[in-house]
Amino acid sequence: MKTITWEQFENVEFRVGTVLEAEEFPEAHKPSYLLQVDFGPEIGIKKSSAQITDLYSKNDLVGKQVIAVLNFPPKQIGPIMSECLITGFYREDGSVVLAIPDKKIQNGARLG
Repeated sequence: MKTITWEQFENVEFRVGTVLEAEEFPEAHKPSYLLQVDFGPEIGIKKSSAQITDLYSKNDLVGKQVIAVLNFPPKQIGPIMSECLITGFYREDGSVVLAIPDKKIQNGARLG
C-alpha cells in the first residue's frame, strides 16, 4: 500500500451529491449510466459517466446520495465531458458498490 501525506488527502475534494437523472450511456466503451448529480447551490449540477449498471438500475439511482471527487480535471467520455468521479468499491466479480453516506446530508458537504 502506498502512503500519502495528510496534505495530499486534504487536497482531494470528496463531496456528497444527489442523483437527479440517470440515463443509459450507450456511447461508453463499458456499460455505464450518464448521471446528473446535484452538489448544492455553491457547486451546482455535474455530469458523470458511471460504470455501475451491474448492481443499480436507473430507478435505483435517482434520489440517491453519492460521494464523488470533484477536483479531477474533466474527462471526455464519448460525446460528453465527465465532470466528477462517482466513488465505489469493486467486488470480486468486477461489479461496483457505490460509496454512499448512511444518513441524509446536505448536497455539497465535504468529506473531512
